Amino acid sequence: MKRWIIPVALFAALFSGNVFGQAPSASKSAAVFPPLEEWKAAVVSGNLMLLHAMYSANPPARVATVSGESSADAEIAFWTGLKPRRMQLEMAESTSPQPGVQQVVFEAEVHSGAGAAEHVLYVTEGQLWQQQSGSWKLVATKRSDASKLQQPTSTSKVIYAPGLDAHEEIRQALARASREHKNVLIVFGANWCYDCHVLDLAFHRPEMAAILQRSYEVVHVDVGEFNRNTDLMQKYGVPQQKIPSLAVLDGKGKLLYSQQGGEFSKARALAPEDILAFLKKWKPAT
Repeated sequence: MKRWIIPVALFAALFSGNVFGQAPSASKSAAVFPPLEEWKAAVVSGNLMLLHAMYSANPPARVATVSGESSADAEIAFWTGLKPRRMQLEMAESTSPQPGVQQVVFEAEVHSGAGAAEHVLYVTEGQLWQQQSGSWKLVATKRSDASKLQQPTSTSKVIYAPGLDAHEEIRQALARASREHKNVLIVFGANWCYDCHVLDLAFHRPEMAAILQRSYEVVHVDVGEFNRNTDLMQKYGVPQQKIPSLAVLDGKGKLLYSQQGGEFSKARALAPEDILAFLKKWKPAT
């Protein structure tokens, strides 16, 4: 039996830490890849036979998770165990590094249940496909755990603008908050911080964006490599090695809340209701 070979460099690219959290280059496209659509349909329908046929048997598909190496059987059990009613894929990358090979990176938005019982989970996955005897097979995958908050497929967004005077930004925010009966939410972080991007995505969810716009002035304070604005972190009592870190002030500058531990530094593990409850708790009294 012929043993199909994938160059080591392609496996290294997929299994490196750069698969997630990096923006695709301009030369890469996010075109529809039909075998991926078939894989998604098989996951949603729970078609185990078809799913097993999609993973390479010779050589066995390599499967990696945040916990370490896994197997195709365990990977199939993971996806079907989510019991998706529908699933949307947001493509971050779809590129053919050589003929007969396709590499894709996507975030899956998985909807389970129905009505009031519906819940949404997010999973980021990189997949390496290869044509074997005329059909496409998954030869390697790497995925994140399922999370209740959307995860970024790129950390290229500039949340913390360089060169801003954070002291002046806070002063202006306090002036606006005093006039408009709002509180000031200070978010300490850095553009390299994955969880800072998770929290930023959460803040843009409609239900959170509405309460932020209505009740808060938001100031993003760049901490760099924990070597910028350390005086402000000390002033507001937030830990200097755990970001994102949050502090809340009233319109007069009184400190209402200071993150003492890692409450938001692992934003990827939070649920939308956790952040929404925090925003509702510390908004100004009506």
